[in-house]
Amino acid sequence: MPKRRDTLKNPEQELRIFRVRALLAVLVVVILTGLLTGRLAYLQIVQHDLYSTRSEKNRVRVEPLPPNRGLIYDRNGVLLAENRPTYNLTLVRERVDDLDETLALLVELLDLPEEDIEAFNVRSRQRQRPFQPALLMSDLSEDQIARLAVNRHRLPGVEVEAQLLRYYPDAEMMAHALGYVGRINAEEMQTLDAGRYAGTHFIGKTGVERFYETELHGQAGLRKVETNARGRVLRELGRTDPVPGGNLTLTLDKSMQMLAYELLAGRRGSIVAIVPGTGEILAMVSTPGFDSNQFVTGIDVASYRGLQENIDLPLFNRAIRGHYPPGSTIKPFLALAGLVEGVITPDSTISDPGFYQLPNDSRRYRNWLRWGHGRVDMERSIAVSNNTYYYTLAHDLGIDNLHEQMSNFGFGRRVAHDVQGESTGLMPSRDWKRARFNQPWYPGETLSVGIGQGYWQVTPLQLASATATLANRGHWVKPRIALEIGDVPLAQDLPDTLPDIQLDNENWWNRVFSGMEKVISGNEGTARRTGVGLEYRMGGKSGTAQVFSLGQDQRYNADELEERLRDHALFMAFAPLEDPQIAVSVIVENAGGGSTHAAHLARAMTDAWLLNDDAPDVEEVKEVLEEDTANVEGN
Repeated sequence: MPKRRDTLKNPEQELRIFRVRALLAVLVVVILTGLLTGRLAYLQIVQHDLYSTRSEKNRVRVEPLPPNRGLIYDRNGVLLAENRPTYNLTLVRERVDDLDETLALLVELLDLPEEDIEAFNVRSRQRQRPFQPALLMSDLSEDQIARLAVNRHRLPGVEVEAQLLRYYPDAEMMAHALGYVGRINAEEMQTLDAGRYAGTHFIGKTGVERFYETELHGQAGLRKVETNARGRVLRELGRTDPVPGGNLTLTLDKSMQMLAYELLAGRRGSIVAIVPGTGEILAMVSTPGFDSNQFVTGIDVASYRGLQENIDLPLFNRAIRGHYPPGSTIKPFLALAGLVEGVITPDSTISDPGFYQLPNDSRRYRNWLRWGHGRVDMERSIAVSNNTYYYTLAHDLGIDNLHEQMSNFGFGRRVAHDVQGESTGLMPSRDWKRARFNQPWYPGETLSVGIGQGYWQVTPLQLASATATLANRGHWVKPRIALEIGDVPLAQDLPDTLPDIQLDNENWWNRVFSGMEKVISGNEGTARRTGVGLEYRMGGKSGTAQVFSLGQDQRYNADELEERLRDHALFMAFAPLEDPQIAVSVIVENAGGGSTHAAHLARAMTDAWLLNDDAPDVEEVKEVLEEDTANVEGN
C-alpha cells in the first residue's frame, strides 16, 4: 500500500480561513460604517440646532457698544467736561489660555513701573460678567499700541479698543464742583444694570458727574461681527446704535469760578456765590484743588499718596464738607431771630462796657473792643460787630429758640438740591449735646453760640444759602448746580422744605439791611475799607473764627502763633441791596480778620457779576488787599 505524502500547503483550509477573515473584516467595516453614519445622522439631524448655534457663535460675536458720555457746559455754553479719543487695553479672561503668562507678557511689553504692576494684575482679576472685557489700562501711547500690535498673535483675548475718554480742560479749578469719572470697580459692577453699562468702563465717582450719572451716561448698543479662527473681525453683520448721554448745562459761570479760584490762589479756603432769587450756584470753589484728569485714567500710587499726605488736603471739598465756626457773620441772622421771637426791636439798646456777665457769674465774656462800644442798638451792633449785644440777645433767646430760628435759615442741614456729598454742618441744641456727650447744656455755651463760636459749625455753601435767604427777605430757595439736560430745563420750582421767615413789621428787614450796609459803607463799619469806590449798595458781615479757645484774660496775637493756629477769615454779602442779584460767602483759613482778608474777595465777586467788564482784575484786588492789610497791621 503506498505511503501518504505530507503537504506543506492546504489550499482548501487557507480558502476557508480567508473567507472567515474577509467576512469578519466586512462585518467590522459595516458596523463601523453604520456607527459613523448613525453618528453623522445624529449630529446633522438630531443635534442640528445645537451645533449650528455653536458654530455660529464661533463665527459670529456680539460686541457691546458703549454710549458717548454727555458733555458738561457752564451757563454760557463754555465746555467744562469733554470726551477725547483714546485707546484702552482690555482683556476677556474666558478667551485667555494662560492668564499669568499673558499678564507677564503684557507687563513686559508695556514697560510698566514696579508700583503699577500690582494694580494692573488686580484689575485683570476683578470680578466681571462672563465674556465682559476688563479694562486693564487707559490712554495707551503710540509706542505701547505698536508693541501690542506686533505681538497680537501671542495675546489671545487681549484687545486695544478705541474709545472716548473724559477730559476736564480746567481740572484743578473745577475738580470739586464737577467731580470726576473713574473705572467701575467690583462693588459697583454688582449693582449696575448689565445692559445699560455693557462695554462701559467708567462711571461718575464724585460731584456733578456722580449726581447726574444716569442722565450723562446714556444707553449701550451692540453689534454682531463675523470673526476668523483667531478672533479677528472680518465684517459687521448688524448693529443697534448706542444712545448717547444728555449734555448737561450747569448754573456755574466759568469766569466767576475762575475769579474765585484765582482770588484764593495760594490759600486754603472756599468761595460760594448764589443767585438769591433762583438758587443758581454761580461759583463753588475749594482750594487747593487737584488734577481730576489723573483719576479718569487711574492715578498712579505715588501721585495718590502725595495727594493724601498733603497737609493742605487738596482732595477735601471745603465748600460742602468743610466745618467752620461762622463767627460774627451770623449776627444779622441772630438779630432777625430776636425780632421774630419779640426779644428785641430795631431800637432796643444796651450799654456795652466791653464785656458781658451772666447773673451770679464772675466770668467776663469780652467784646472784641476791650473798652466797649458804649450805647449800641441793633443796626450799630451789626455795623461794629458788637459781641456784648449778641451775648445779651443769645442769653435772652435761649439755646432752644436759637436752634429753631437758625435751622430755619438752613444751618445744621443739607441745603442744596443736587450737590453730591454735602455735609449738614452742626447747629447745636440741648438735645444734641445730651445725645452726643450725655451732658446738660450750660448758659455760657449759649453765649458762645451767640457770636458764632462754640459747637456751631457751618459749611461755606450753607452760609451762602443762608445769605441768599436773608437777601430774599426770608424766602428760602434751594440752591442747585444744574440748569438743563439737553434742551430740557430741570425743575425750576424745587420743593421747599423750610418755611418763610415772617417779621411783624416788613420795615424791620430794611433795618437789618441798613446795619449790614453800614458794615461796608458806614463810618464805623468793620469792613468800611472794602466799600471804597463801591458803585452799588451792598450789605455784608465779616466774621473771625477762632481755631482754638483763649483764656479769659488772654489776648490773641497772630504774630506769636503758627500759621495754622491763626483765626479763619469769613465774610458774607449780597448786592445790590434793593434788588439782590448775588449772595456770596468767603472763608479763608488761618488768614486773620474777615473784614480785611475775606471782605475784599467778596467785593471782587459781586463787582464781577454786577459790573462785568468794569470789575477790577485779580491783581488789582490783591494789591488793595495787601495795602489794606498793611494799614490794619500798622494800626
